[in-house]
Amino acid sequence: MKPRYTLFVILTIVGLLLDQITKLYIDRSMRLFDSIPLLPDFFNITYVRNRGAAFSFLSDASWRLPFFIGISIVASIAILVAFHKLRDDQKLAQISLAMIFSGAIGNLIDRVRMGEVIDFLDAHWYRHHWPAFNVADSLICVGVFLLALDMLLEDRRQICKQP
Repeated sequence: MKPRYTLFVILTIVGLLLDQITKLYIDRSMRLFDSIPLLPDFFNITYVRNRGAAFSFLSDASWRLPFFIGISIVASIAILVAFHKLRDDQKLAQISLAMIFSGAIGNLIDRVRMGEVIDFLDAHWYRHHWPAFNVADSLICVGVFLLALDMLLEDRRQICKQP
């Protein structure tokens, strides 16, 4: 197996373990809607469940579950195809796609298992709360940021190679 595939598998497994272990811990140690302030007026651990996507998008739609499961499967396949097409020297893109894949699979596991996603990371400024999120969501966001950064760097590499 090529080293980049080994890296992908390791990062995916580590991301999935972090995501699923933290969700399991929250589910077993807290009651729904309990909140533990960690940084007053800034960050709490708050146990909520999200039936929708970001910002509870489509949470009340009757067809939401098959839709989100389908989207997750299609996105995961697209990530695997994109990863396969990367060059061996595109390390940042490899890492970012592994993070995005791991996050997508982590939330997919929740949707298949429970029909909703466990969220618990509650960032806020006093009473102004950002929607709660989880490790999988964080992996996806950081992965997308790193992928965008890699795309900018790739453009610069290509420009520098031109005579």
